[in-house]
Amino acid sequence: MQQLIESVSALSSEKRKALAILLSQKGVNLYGIAPIFRRDPNEPLRLSYAQERQWFLWNLEPHSAAYHIPTALRLRGTLDMAALQRSFATLIERHEVLRSVFVEVDGQLLQQVRAPFALPLPVQVLPDAGQLEQAVAAEIAELFDLGEGPLLRARLLQVSEEDHVLVLTQHHIISDGASMQLMVEELIDCYAAFSRGQQPDLPALPIQYADYALWQRQWMEAGERERQLAYWTTRLGGEQPVLELPLDRPRPALQSWRGARLDIELSAELGKGLQEVARQQGATLYMVLLASFQALLHRYSRQRDIRVGVPIGNRNRAETERLIGFFVNTQVLSAEVDGQAPFTTLLQQTKEAALGAQEHQDLPFEQLVEALAPERNLSHSPLFQVLFNHQAHRGEGRQAHELPGLRVESLNWESQTAQFDLMLDTHEEQGQLWASLTYATDLFDCTTIERLAGHWQALLEGIVSAPGTRVSELPMLSVAERAATLAAWNTAPATFTPSQPLHRLIEAQAARAPQAPALVCEGEQLSYAELNRRANQVAHALIARGVGPDVLVGLAAPRSLEMVVGLLAILKAGGAYVPLDPAYPLERLHYMIEDSGLQLLLGQGDLGLSLAPNVQVLDLTADYTDYAGLAEVNPNVAVGLDNLAYVIYTSGSTGKPKGTLLPHRNVLRLFEATDGWFGFGPQDCWTLFHSYAFDFSVWELFGALLHGGRLVIVPQDVSRSPEAFYQLLCEQQVTVLNQTPSAFRQLMQVACAEGQRSDQQLRYVVFGGEALEVGSLRPWFEHFGDCAPQLVNMYGITETTVHVTYRPLSLADLAQGASSPIGVPIPD
Repeated sequence: MQQLIESVSALSSEKRKALAILLSQKGVNLYGIAPIFRRDPNEPLRLSYAQERQWFLWNLEPHSAAYHIPTALRLRGTLDMAALQRSFATLIERHEVLRSVFVEVDGQLLQQVRAPFALPLPVQVLPDAGQLEQAVAAEIAELFDLGEGPLLRARLLQVSEEDHVLVLTQHHIISDGASMQLMVEELIDCYAAFSRGQQPDLPALPIQYADYALWQRQWMEAGERERQLAYWTTRLGGEQPVLELPLDRPRPALQSWRGARLDIELSAELGKGLQEVARQQGATLYMVLLASFQALLHRYSRQRDIRVGVPIGNRNRAETERLIGFFVNTQVLSAEVDGQAPFTTLLQQTKEAALGAQEHQDLPFEQLVEALAPERNLSHSPLFQVLFNHQAHRGEGRQAHELPGLRVESLNWESQTAQFDLMLDTHEEQGQLWASLTYATDLFDCTTIERLAGHWQALLEGIVSAPGTRVSELPMLSVAERAATLAAWNTAPATFTPSQPLHRLIEAQAARAPQAPALVCEGEQLSYAELNRRANQVAHALIARGVGPDVLVGLAAPRSLEMVVGLLAILKAGGAYVPLDPAYPLERLHYMIEDSGLQLLLGQGDLGLSLAPNVQVLDLTADYTDYAGLAEVNPNVAVGLDNLAYVIYTSGSTGKPKGTLLPHRNVLRLFEATDGWFGFGPQDCWTLFHSYAFDFSVWELFGALLHGGRLVIVPQDVSRSPEAFYQLLCEQQVTVLNQTPSAFRQLMQVACAEGQRSDQQLRYVVFGGEALEVGSLRPWFEHFGDCAPQLVNMYGITETTVHVTYRPLSLADLAQGASSPIGVPIPD
């Protein structure tokens, strides 16, 4: 065997590759039995596959620090600068990759190894220790030029005479996390030796990273690529789903790589419990944590196909153990998560995937991306958007070291970059389990990630308590969230003391701002003064016909200014309006007239006569001269808060419409109880989109008029055309929109269409009338965000006066998985 290896070593790399291909056909893996040989000094230095991708990313975003590998060491004591500089010189001579640059020669991308050099080590004196974190971040953010180098940078931050911080930054193209840890270990060993006047005793390196890069290419091209690729394409082939986590903001077209980190400390008891679950299920702690993360992502996204990136060290050869370089590879572990299956089933699936990935861990991620060819999109990473990284221990490079006159320890600082949407790091240290979440700040707020972290911890506790629980039933609310939810639903009833009925408050608006616009409909407009005057005249006519408190008056009119005038007139006369929408079937309208016992109907044109030939009819519009001689002053009718305001008919459980009688007090209570949430006022413009026979119209009508706002009456044909309605919203600068979810979905398609006008001024979109599927709102959130306008879900039935609950919505609420979150009760 030794003779064979010596013979192979004498071959050129191309002949060696040809021999490997020949032997592979006979079932012999040459690269499995032969060492990694040193390259021919005259051979061009090709990049590894991972380095090629880094070159591509750097050229795409040369001004990004997302792929910098940083660390910072706190040096307390007397610092020997000469020993430190000699230590850097030793490492730069020892590791060729630290003095490599990357260039294109005749169209071929190559790495060039330069002669050893003295690494600049500038010292920056910090006048204030509070500037330390900012100085570290600024140093890390300094950019590299891959063609010029060097791709290792060091800076000393002097806090005091005997307190320094050494900031080391490498570009990912020459390093990875394990390499930086190795470099710190060797730097400390060299410093310890030089500071004692000794020579460092570092083990000889059998090869350099460039040798590995050449070996990797030859091994893959000799048939190993096809073998491993067959496994991964079977696991991941077909559609490449993008993980749709609920975001706080729409995803930008181009990633900025801005990020932040949230550290999480898990209790020792929880860590032991997770270890026990792993033992019982024949798995590892890594597998349990990964499966828990997949379950969390499933619960948040409601997707079954969950794909998570997992980094591996990829140092399977003894020759690579002490090398600095870009070795780390990324695997994509997929799970088909069934929410109805127990967590243990998901864990076994994750275990199988992890073991299979371990046996096929050498295929470079770049080769997998090329083979699967996902749709390229600069707004997110290919194949996966979240990453999970578990370390059984953090390594010596992070431990404190006592050197002659100097204590060296790792400095923790806040990360300001994120390569992915979300990354969960977990590690074990001295029996304690720690975690951190690094997230893209373009997508998530800190509060959202804090909530997600709490949900993950609650889910972990549920796994420990009952690992056989269905994934969909694992707890996610923390103790604090559960308590807050219970408190919100069990608040003491509030006391409201409205003093005047509805029409009196509208009269007050007319007195306060008589020229303010009250109603708009198809180019016509009424001010508050005009609305009040015309309603007064009709009210006096109604009073003359016997209308008073609790007398029911039918109102039959199409959507128009006159319809609102008539409605307000009925209230001013003391009566309660019974809406008879002409768009309703005649049979239903006749039943409502008979069931309510109407004696008087206020109609428009011949409509009233055709509906109720045996009922007294007062025409709203036939001849306004009929009303011109009547008083324009507010009628003086004693109407109390408990007198009826309207009777609205619902479908009824028996199939026949059922009348619901509501007093003034209930409507006033609704708006007074919700005023703190909305802050409606004269600046708002509302639409009357719904039929005035549907109780949602009560919210629309009085929401505008009680607050001095402007009410746009939507014509019937416009309400049936999402395109025309969206144009109306923009033209009228509507700020408060009320919609059933089904109507809003149609409007959303128009509003979110490419090239559509974006000058709408909505402050609120309030949902009601039917159950809301929160997932259907994703296009709106991604197009407009979730702050302007604020989307609110309100639940209620006619008998309880329109709404009884309130729930503001955001992208984060999609994570709860509830189809129609109804929120907190409106105070009574």
